[in-house]
Amino acid sequence: MPRFSANIGLLWPDRPLLERIDAAARAGFRAIEMHWPYEVPAAEVAARCRRQGLRILGINTSRGDFERGERGLGAQPGREAAFLEDFERVRRYGRACGASAIHVMAGNLPAEGYEAGRRTLLANLAAAVQRVADEDLTLLLEPLNPRDNPGYFYSTVEQAAAIVRELASPRVKLQFDAYHVALTEGDVLGKLERYLPMIGHVQIAAVPNRAEPDEGELDYKTVFRALDALGYAGWVGCEYHPRGETDAGLAWTAALGIDLSRAEPPNTAA
Repeated sequence: MPRFSANIGLLWPDRPLLERIDAAARAGFRAIEMHWPYEVPAAEVAARCRRQGLRILGINTSRGDFERGERGLGAQPGREAAFLEDFERVRRYGRACGASAIHVMAGNLPAEGYEAGRRTLLANLAAAVQRVADEDLTLLLEPLNPRDNPGYFYSTVEQAAAIVRELASPRVKLQFDAYHVALTEGDVLGKLERYLPMIGHVQIAAVPNRAEPDEGELDYKTVFRALDALGYAGWVGCEYHPRGETDAGLAWTAALGIDLSRAEPPNTAA
């Protein structure tokens, strides 16, 4: 069975960030991931996680001017300076708090701007890779489904994978969110197998409502068995909108036979 992390960008939405960290530890998680924790000093986040025995996985780059529909800066032509300034801020925060990955948000673009956006994203990522060359940080690219994120730069796994291939850097990997993949393309198991060498992190939520992963169209028991069979040794992020109170909703873990407290990698020996 894979290891599971709590995405405290969505879980325990009724409390501030540091209290979400405490709640994740009480629930049994041994790792967390965050979206935009930057209003809380990195030193405070790091100290609270050390106290609770939690690893910090991913954080996100800025959404940019979200009210204007940017949803990230990575692929925005003309916003290169803003992207690099933001990336440097996020990189420093990640280093200070102990994060191991940064989800680089590409942003929204009209279809006719795709090629220009692709060139911009490649150049921005190449510059970002240089800045983390001597650090233990992975850059993650995540396609987002067009129902929830209309106009986002990429919506399919292959579009993001093509960027990973072209950069050809071990620092750049896919963030494979089974919820987004299922809504956009389907064939989650086939895509896990095809893209496994590029996958740096996996996330889950029920399909199609993005609630706890114990309902809906995607059988996560089958997904977890597939990850074990494929030898996936990373973490699985619980990035869903709780149907109600987060702690009560965690009953799904027992129903699926999950031990949240497991921190060691799965045994991937043949």
